[in-house]
Amino acid sequence: MKFGKVDHPELVDFTIPEDHPDTEVVLSSTSDNGTPKIYVGCAKWNRHDLKNFYPRGTKDELVYYASQFNSIELNATFYRIFPEEQYQKWYDKTPEGFKFFPKMTNEVSHLRRLNDKVYEIADRYLAVTCQLKEKLGTIFLQMHNNFGPKNWDRVQQFVEYWPKEFPLAMEFRHTDWFTDEKVAQELYHLLKENNIANVLVDTAGRRDMMHMRLSNNEAFIRYVGANHESDYLRLEDWVQRLVQWKNKGLTNIHFFVHQNLERESPLLSAHFIEKLNAHLDSNLTIPQTLISREKGLLG
Repeated sequence: MKFGKVDHPELVDFTIPEDHPDTEVVLSSTSDNGTPKIYVGCAKWNRHDLKNFYPRGTKDELVYYASQFNSIELNATFYRIFPEEQYQKWYDKTPEGFKFFPKMTNEVSHLRRLNDKVYEIADRYLAVTCQLKEKLGTIFLQMHNNFGPKNWDRVQQFVEYWPKEFPLAMEFRHTDWFTDEKVAQELYHLLKENNIANVLVDTAGRRDMMHMRLSNNEAFIRYVGANHESDYLRLEDWVQRLVQWKNKGLTNIHFFVHQNLERESPLLSAHFIEKLNAHLDSNLTIPQTLISREKGLLG
């Protein structure tokens, strides 16, 4: 994931900003203060991207991946609408409790840009995606960088059309969605009223997307490591923020780990999950990477 990539990450201030005041309002309004439902995963499961992750001789990458993680940010669905049988295979290969968080097809977000032609496409997408049944997590819609507030009517129409039985998160990348206060207020209100998550993206070159404004009781976070030693400390800072949000009422944490160059995503995820387990009393499986397996043999 090269979005927000910079040449010198050591010069970036990665401090997590203070929460937007409305985040606490949203979290305090929850009626469920139980144990948070936590899903942590990577963006893909193929061997090429997740280096030093799969044991030698692994025959089915998804089967092994799902034994180590409880979720996947399914980016493959951005590029095509798969046939129904493919979703059934994914469902059958993963254990009970596993969840997929698929990306909406780019026909809707990038090619048609939420115009009047997208509704038939979205319906086709949902007709096959629903084959994941109870393993279907939040679908997320990522808009193009140049999709700005001038397209407000398209956003409003799409949000109001979206069938509410499918949880949805939306990621806006044009800076005016956040820096124009009037626009931000209107967008936030629309998402909040329709129970749609406002995606947070933590990446080096786009700190404006760290608006720290939740629109419902779901923290949908896309974390992009910069292939720098600070990646681990940044994750620890996220653990502390999630602890604060949990204490204010957060019950749904969906956190997906990327890197500009996918070298250590499983290692970063393992570090993050270990810290989460310690601070949130969760009991997530800590993924075993090649390095951790070697340490076990040496130990």
